[in-house]
Amino acid sequence: MSVTDSWTAIDRWLSQHAPATYAVLAPPASDADLRAAVEVVQLPTELIESLRCHDGITTWANLLPEAQPSSAAQIAESWQLRMELAADFDGFVVRPPSEEPYWHPDWIPWADSEGDLQVIDVRTGRLGMAAHDGIGDFATGWPDLTAYLSEVVHSLHHGTGVNGWYPYLTTQQELWWDRGPDQLAVNDEPLVRVPAQS
Repeated sequence: MSVTDSWTAIDRWLSQHAPATYAVLAPPASDADLRAAVEVVQLPTELIESLRCHDGITTWANLLPEAQPSSAAQIAESWQLRMELAADFDGFVVRPPSEEPYWHPDWIPWADSEGDLQVIDVRTGRLGMAAHDGIGDFATGWPDLTAYLSEVVHSLHHGTGVNGWYPYLTTQQELWWDRGPDQLAVNDEPLVRVPAQS
């Protein structure tokens, strides 16, 4: 399943089951949006494909497990900020026993969770997390963005988890990802576990 196929399947599922979340998906990135971002940072081919489906989201929503997709402009801004922060305190250096630095120039921040970034390593294509106050972590990541989005589609259709995050629906017709398969509510909002579907 390609990145585009996955987004098509996610869009279809959201439109049927979580229209409030579907409504926050941004339209595709324009050529001008992509050119502006590429002037700042290299964008992998599969990320460009994703941005051509949706240029992030228009307002915060719990759309994906782990982090929410950024726009092309946000990706460039986040990358530039991390480069500046890492330069300030020698954050490009790996300090044993850690296996990763705070930041690497080849990490592209495609999604954001309150400053913790889900990154694509352009050297290998793998997905991992770069915490705002920690180091990079690829131990529970994905081989690439394509595999991650395919797993999200599988989870939505079968109610399975994605790295321990499970899909739920709120009474407001929103998708909500939460830890564990037995959550009952979030912020006093009842949650209904997404059942397996045909």
